[in-house]
Amino acid sequence: MILSSCDLPLNGYCHDSLESRKMEERKGIENEKINKYACASAIVASMISIIFGYETGVMSGALIFIKEDLKITELQVEVLGGIINFCALIGALSAGRTSDYIGRRYTICLASAIFFSGSLLMGFAPNFALLLTGRCVAGIGVGFALVIAPVYSVEISAASTRGILASLPEIGISLGILFGYISSYFFGKLPLHTGWRVMFAIGAVPSLGLAFGILGMPESPRWLVMQGRLKDAKTVLSKVSNTEAEAESRLLDIKLAAGIDPDCNDDHVITPNQNTSGQGIWKEILLRPTPQVRWMLLAALGIHFFEHATGIEAVILYSPRIFKKAGVKSKNKLLLATIGVGITKTVFISISSFLIDKTGRRKLLLASVGGMIVALFGLGSALTIVEQSPDQKVVWALWLSIATCYLYVMFFLNWACTSDMVLRYFPLKLRAQGASIGVAVNRVTNATVSMTFLSLIKAITIGGAFFMFGGISVLAWIFFFFFLPETKGKSLEEMEQVFTRNKKSRIVDMESQIKNEDL
Repeated sequence: MILSSCDLPLNGYCHDSLESRKMEERKGIENEKINKYACASAIVASMISIIFGYETGVMSGALIFIKEDLKITELQVEVLGGIINFCALIGALSAGRTSDYIGRRYTICLASAIFFSGSLLMGFAPNFALLLTGRCVAGIGVGFALVIAPVYSVEISAASTRGILASLPEIGISLGILFGYISSYFFGKLPLHTGWRVMFAIGAVPSLGLAFGILGMPESPRWLVMQGRLKDAKTVLSKVSNTEAEAESRLLDIKLAAGIDPDCNDDHVITPNQNTSGQGIWKEILLRPTPQVRWMLLAALGIHFFEHATGIEAVILYSPRIFKKAGVKSKNKLLLATIGVGITKTVFISISSFLIDKTGRRKLLLASVGGMIVALFGLGSALTIVEQSPDQKVVWALWLSIATCYLYVMFFLNWACTSDMVLRYFPLKLRAQGASIGVAVNRVTNATVSMTFLSLIKAITIGGAFFMFGGISVLAWIFFFFFLPETKGKSLEEMEQVFTRNKKSRIVDMESQIKNEDL
C-alpha cells in the first residue's frame, strides 16, 4: 500500500517541536547495555575487516619470500605492497552507491566474494603479473570492506553503545593483521616456492565463513527506512534494541532524518522522499554543500588523510625492513618482532574501543596523536643512531627502535576513534557515499606511503622518514584540535546541529527544548 501522506516533506512541521518531541522520546530510554543481537551482527560484519587485515599483514612477511623466489626488484616490491590501495579506490567509490542500491548486507557479501577471488589468484600465482592481478582484485574488496563494515556497524547500533560496536571493524583489521603476521611466521618454514602461496590461499577461508554468517544478519534499519520499508525497519529495530520504547525512539529519529512524517503508519511500505539509489548525492556533497556538510566533509577528509600520512602503513607493511635496519638479522627474529607489532596493535585497539563511549572520541584522538608524536621522534632518533654507527651494534638503540615502534602502534588508535566519528558526521542520505569519499582519500594516502617508503628511506634515510612522519603528526594534532567537534552522546540524527556554527541557532534550539520540557 502506498501512503501519499507520508511522502510529504517535513517543511510544514515546526522543527523545534519535532526536536523537542524527539528529545522527550529518547530521554531516559536508551541504556548502556549492549544488545546481543546487534553485537552479533556487528561481529559478523567485522569478519570482512579481518579478511582485509589479513591481506595487509600477510604481505608484510610474504614480501621477504616473494622477492627471493620471483627475483623481483625493490620497485616491484613497492608496487606489490601499495597497489592494493589504489585498486581499493574502485571499491571505495563504488561501495556507497552499491550499498544504497542493494543494501548494506548484500554489499558485504559482494566484498567477501571479491576477496575470495583475489586470495585464490594470489595463492596460485605462477609469476609476478598474476600475483599483481590478484592483489588488485583483493584491493577492490578492500575498498568495499573499508566503507561498508563501519557503515553497517554504526547503523545497527544504539547511540549509547555505538562507539564500541563501530570500532569492531578496526579490531577485526588488527586481528587480521596479527593472523597475517603469524601466518607468515609459520608458513615461512615451508619450501620457498610454496610458503608464500599458502599464506595467500588461506585468506580465502574467512570469506566462506562470512558467506554463511551473513544469512543470519538483519539489514540496516536506516537503509530500510530509506527504502520506505518502515515495517521491516521496525522489526529489525525491535531485535537490535533492548526495549520496545528504545526501538520506537530510534525509529522516530531515523524517520525525522529521512524526511518522513513521524506519525506515518509504520506497518506500511511507503514511497521515500529522497532518491535512495544515490543519484544527486555527489552534487549535494561536492558541488552544492551546505555549510554544515562542507565542514563535515573537511573534517572527514582531514581524518582520513592524516591517518595514513602519519606513517602507519610503513610500520605495518615494512616492519621487517624497519627491524632489519635496527639490527635484527635473522628471518625468524624479524617475523617474531613483527608479530609483536600485531599483538600490540590488537590489544590497545581493543582497550581503546571500551574507552570511546566514556571518554569521548575527540579527547581520545588528541591523546592518541600526542603519543604518536613522541613515539615517531623517538623511533627516528633511535634508527638514526643505529644507521650512523659504524658497526651498527648499538644494542640500546636497537631495543629503543623496537620499543618506540611498539609505542607508536600502541598509540595509533585513530581508526578506532575516527571510523565512528566520520560516519556519525554525515546525515543519513549522505552517509554511505560520504564514507566512500573519505575512504578514497584514505586509500590514496595509504598507497602513496606504501609505494614510496623504500624510495623515501634511500633519499632521506629511515630515521629522516620517521622524523617526517612525526612532523606530519604535529600538523594532524593541530587540525584535530581546531576542526573536530566532540560527538559523545549525540545520535546520528543530531550531527547537523553539532556542525552548526551559528550560536544563535543553537541558543534558540536550547530555549525551545527547555520551554517544551517545562510544559
